Amino acid sequence: MTGNLILWALVLIGSVIAEAVTLQLVTIWFAAGALAAVIAAVLGLPIGVQVILFTAVSALLLCMTRPLIRKFQVKDVLPTNADAEIGKIAVVTEPVNNENNTGRVKIGGVHWKARSFDGNIYPAGENVCVEKISGTTAYVSAAENAFLKEK
Repeated sequence: MTGNLILWALVLIGSVIAEAVTLQLVTIWFAAGALAAVIAAVLGLPIGVQVILFTAVSALLLCMTRPLIRKFQVKDVLPTNADAEIGKIAVVTEPVNNENNTGRVKIGGVHWKARSFDGNIYPAGENVCVEKISGTTAYVSAAENAFLKEK
């Protein structure tokens, strides 16, 4: 009984610590299941019952609270100004070369750090298509890709 109690206490403490660190409601259900298993261990119930209680309480709480949590989560991701640049044509102002860690493009009058989306090298003055924006970096590919996307 003591070994089982220590095991479930460690699971409980670990789950609570993990929840406190992440604040994402990831392990709170397991903490409740571990608490049920600790109580079962204190009462001297067999390990099989403890495991079933841990699993059942964790699963039940997970199933009951997930729909409630989803109701309060942000549903729509609002696009940023940078998202509006995706698919636009940019002009290379500094050669884009991933191996040399170089590259800048001008998109609508604004200069961006640039990396090649497909690994190709693009010389200064060439038109490229913005594939994605990550932070302050525009990932670009051949300008023909912009025309292919439109069709």
